[in-house]
Amino acid sequence: MSQLLKKAFILSFITITYNIAEGLISIYFGMNDETLALFGFGVDSFVEVISGIGIAHMVFRMKYSQIVCRDKFEITALRITGISFYILTAGLVVGSIANIILNVKPETTLIGIIVSSISVLTMYYLMKAKLVVGKELNSAAIIADANCTKTCFYLSFILLASSLLFELTEIGFIDSVGSLGIAYFTFSEGREAFKKINSGNLSCSCDDECHTK
Repeated sequence: MSQLLKKAFILSFITITYNIAEGLISIYFGMNDETLALFGFGVDSFVEVISGIGIAHMVFRMKYSQIVCRDKFEITALRITGISFYILTAGLVVGSIANIILNVKPETTLIGIIVSSISVLTMYYLMKAKLVVGKELNSAAIIADANCTKTCFYLSFILLASSLLFELTEIGFIDSVGSLGIAYFTFSEGREAFKKINSGNLSCSCDDECHTK
């Protein structure tokens, strides 16, 4: 049990560290190359860091006692995550529409291709590893985190597809369409964060007491 929890914590740490690096690179080059899809992907990475900290905190608590409810720290992390995802969604939608109207197109999406390709491989590994650990620990929370990583995996494919298509065709609105695709998933992630707050449960069931802790 202790070894599995240690592995779960290490996976959380890798997720947090990777998302920080990915976020910094994506936002920097997204701004420089004027690619909204890459910029939005980078902001998403930083929001995932907040979520990852909440998961790491939860795994740390598991080392000392069996938990059935989220504590105040985890609920706060989820609330910040959900609100951030909704704000990001609105920003991406508005930005995409503005770019289409003004016919703004990126200088290049080469960095988007590189970042998303690395992300696809990294997220696939993390998703599978978290799923294995979650099932062995019978932890709904860790399995849910694996599913969240799966969403990041899909996001990486959207960025990769839009970046490749733009690099091949240089059609400006492709980057905006990719941004809207990312917005769809960020909205879903925001909604999922608030669902977790409202349900409060981690494993099988959780009574009303969970919502007051």
